[in-house]
This record gives sequence, structure tokens and C-alpha cells, in this order.
Amino acid sequence: GAAVSVALVRALSRFLGHPLDNAQVNAIAFEVEKIHHGTPSGIDNTVVTYAMPVYFVRGRPVETFRVKEPFTLVIGDTDVPSPTAKTVAEVRRRWQQDPATYEALFAAIGRMVNRARRLIQEGQPAALGPLMDENHALLRRMGVSSPKLDALVAAAKAAGALGAKLSGGGRGGNMIALAPDEASAQRIAHALRTAGAVRTLVTTVR
Repeated sequence: GAAVSVALVRALSRFLGHPLDNAQVNAIAFEVEKIHHGTPSGIDNTVVTYAMPVYFVRGRPVETFRVKEPFTLVIGDTDVPSPTAKTVAEVRRRWQQDPATYEALFAAIGRMVNRARRLIQEGQPAALGPLMDENHALLRRMGVSSPKLDALVAAAKAAGALGAKLSGGGRGGNMIALAPDEASAQRIAHALRTAGAVRTLVTTVR
């Protein structure tokens, strides 16, 4: 994954005595991501490289930003391979067949991302929950979700998550849930494992 790519680039840079700044590390890691995923967005390697939230729009300079108030996420792993290149190709094919519908979906997600960024910067993480739910619903309409992801999202919500959605390329891989607090996070993690997640991770975003 992107974390391994970035770690290898930095390790080789130090071993060879050839310093690289973040932008250079990110660019090289992105080339590695292309080998694995075909047409990756570049988000994963960018977040890992800068170790901060990033605002990413293809074709524009990457913007990092600060988290004003920490919040807790629960990650659930479906243990189903997430075929990013295949999923991206399928979404592209659907967009070509119905550009009006998909442009509207992309625009709605873009507005959601801008709103989420503001909430994080303003220290209102609890308000991210409804945006996560809405985002998952839009991704389902795009055909990016799966029955197992939907089941884990539903289980997280039933266990008290403020919001939940698939993460990454979809069709498998991981989902994330926003927990009100640490105790709730443990309950949500248990509910995810009961619903079929093979692994869970509780992490605090700071």
C-alpha cells in the first residue's frame, strides 16, 4: 500500500544519502501506486507522505490543514480485496454512458468534501457523521459499495456510530465509522466484528 511505498522511498533516500523533500517523496510514491492501481487518485500517498489531512483536487496543488479537535474513527476490514483499478475503470465506463448523472454525483461529493474540511478545521467533528452517511449513499449509487460494506456500515450505525461509510476504492477493503467517544468506539468495533469484519482498528485523528 501507500504507507509501504512512502516508507521504502524514504529508507532508500537515507541509505543512498540522497535527501528528498516531501514533494519528491510523494511524487515517487505516486508512481509506485500507479503500478499497483493503474489510475490512482494520489490521495493515499499524499496523506501518508505529509502525515496530515490533505485537501486534494486532481490538477491542483495539495493543501494540508490542521485538525482543531481530535475525533475517533473505527476502521472495519472486510478482508475482501479492493480492486481499485477495476472499480475506477467501471466508474469511468458508467460516467461515459451517463455523464449527466455521474457529473451530478461527483459535484455532490465535492461539495460534501468542502463542508467536511470546514467542520474539521472549525472543531466540529460530530457534524461529520451525517456527511459520512450521505457520502456512503452516493457511493452506493455509483456502484462502488458491496453487500459486505453495506452490512458493516449498518452495524456501525446500529451500535451508535455518528456516521459510517466505505473507504478507499470500495467493493471491498475497509469502511470507517465516526465514534462519539472511546467507549462507544469499542462497542462499535465489537459490533463490526460480530457483523463480519475480520479486523478492526480504533484510531484518533489529531
